[in-house]
Amino acid sequence: MMPQDNMNSLIQRLARQALATFRNQVSEDSKGFMENHSKLRNLLAEVRVSDLKIVPRCVESSCVPPQLIGPPVTYMHICETDSFSMGVFLLKHGSSIPLHDHPNMYGLLKVLYGKVRVSCYDRLDSSPDSASGRPFNPPLLPFQKSAVRPSVQRSVGEYTEESPPCVLYPQRDNLHQIEAVDGPTAFLDILAPPYDPDDGRDCHYYKVMQQVPEGADRRAGGQEQTELWLVEIPQPSDFWCGAEPYPGPKVTL
Repeated sequence: MMPQDNMNSLIQRLARQALATFRNQVSEDSKGFMENHSKLRNLLAEVRVSDLKIVPRCVESSCVPPQLIGPPVTYMHICETDSFSMGVFLLKHGSSIPLHDHPNMYGLLKVLYGKVRVSCYDRLDSSPDSASGRPFNPPLLPFQKSAVRPSVQRSVGEYTEESPPCVLYPQRDNLHQIEAVDGPTAFLDILAPPYDPDDGRDCHYYKVMQQVPEGADRRAGGQEQTELWLVEIPQPSDFWCGAEPYPGPKVTL
């Protein structure tokens, strides 16, 4: 039987709310989902590194480069159901999670210590030769052009432990890159539903190939957005993710 303090821990309550939010999700616009999603964001905003019993890593800029001391990124698994997964990513000084997607998935991240820079992109609903009515002539072989997507950079934001959660949606801010800024960092991560290649939810990596010529910028919500080309690539050779044990309160669902 789970100890009483674990049953009432913030991470346990957060997991229960994530389950309530995503287990019976019908529509992003439904009142019930929006209310549960708001409760989940509010709970996530309360989480601090001490709640998970994680000790922050060194913050000096002179830390050893990550490639010399193992994987640049490690992951602490907390829990997973058919509806969501939850864990902690730890990024070493100078490391990043490359530009990637969460196909048809929601994402929420809350920084526990340090600072991250999150760059978000959206695909545009057009073929490579039709975006902005401009020709597409990047230095690619013909077979590679099928992997190219006209896209737009929606935002670049920096987050610390004092910041509200960063929220990603199935059709908005779904492609993103996460970089450690000025030292090591860690963030609590919720994905809903979890990755599942058999159900069309595999992780894909991308590279910014070419910015659409000047004058092709779009505006959305009153903000200028820069169009660019993204090409799907294999997982970058300098990125891999290791694992380490999660030291905090256990979660039972």
